[in-house]
Amino acid sequence: MPPAKVPSHAKRPEVGSQPLSSMWTQMFPPKPTYTEDHVPDLSAKVYIVTGASSGVGKETARILYTKNAKVYMAVRAGTKASTAMADIRAAAPKSSGTLAILPLDLADLNAVKKAAEEFVSQESSLHGLINNAGVQALEDTNGEARTAQGHEVHMGVNVLAPFLFTCLLRGVLAETARWERPGTVRILWVSSMGTETIGEKGRGLSADYVDYWPLMSPLERYGLSKAGNWLHGVECAKRYADDGVLSFPINPGHLRSDLYREGGTLLKLALRPVLFPPTYGAYVELFAALSPSLTTKDSGAWIVPWGRLYPIRSDLIDATKSEAEGGNGHAKAFWDWSEEQVKEFF
Repeated sequence: MPPAKVPSHAKRPEVGSQPLSSMWTQMFPPKPTYTEDHVPDLSAKVYIVTGASSGVGKETARILYTKNAKVYMAVRAGTKASTAMADIRAAAPKSSGTLAILPLDLADLNAVKKAAEEFVSQESSLHGLINNAGVQALEDTNGEARTAQGHEVHMGVNVLAPFLFTCLLRGVLAETARWERPGTVRILWVSSMGTETIGEKGRGLSADYVDYWPLMSPLERYGLSKAGNWLHGVECAKRYADDGVLSFPINPGHLRSDLYREGGTLLKLALRPVLFPPTYGAYVELFAALSPSLTTKDSGAWIVPWGRLYPIRSDLIDATKSEAEGGNGHAKAFWDWSEEQVKEFF
């Protein structure tokens, strides 16, 4: 794709202010509250983990499989996926669970639809959907990276693709929730602290992004896309409440993962002191997906390292409320806008 052009009316968004105390506690968190030792036997439970071929997703898939779950690794098919599956099986030789690769390319919404259809054709239940996968295109300084549908890569891969995937799996999630214990069928939207450090004031992320994103660095685009995950997580909690499905946006923490593979040696060296092993991020995902301490009333809450509820940046609360509730209704508006972007794939 050619380099991005900036519309004459576009301007950088106003960013809210994250309290230093919030930043500190998320970068240097207390001990994990929910680890592998807390996970019960998951026999007969079915989970999808996107991005399970490396990093946090691989660790989450490993622990679920170790506890005898049926785990679909929703990843790009290939050697990396096959190797990850072999690694997980080798790490848990006594598991009675099942591992399966569900081919998924988040850079193509046709492939997203195909993956959802393939899963539904094989399974009648889904206890947890962990939208873990994401891209951080740090080398895309000219804004040339696009998805198959022409979306800027962070918006397309990190925001619209998991949104579509989730919507297409709503039926099987709702059906599972009908006969499972209340509050145990859950959707996770893996966001990041970028929601609070770079998210638009009072909104997080908006449709204006399609105009102003060329003005932002790749790292800023990544952070803004994570605000989109947060918006979808809180709005999903409202829209799927009657289905009995819980939804949680989470910050998995600052972790050593493939997200920084394009960052170069200097960036990796600079980040090393504040990055934690991927297993810690998996603990956050497990807490959100499985902890009995979370109930229906918590759905939509912000979950931070290493597995605890924490208040989101104060101005962003306005986005979660309707105008009648004293907010600005933006989470609803952004969900509606997202539906419009992917409607041809429903």
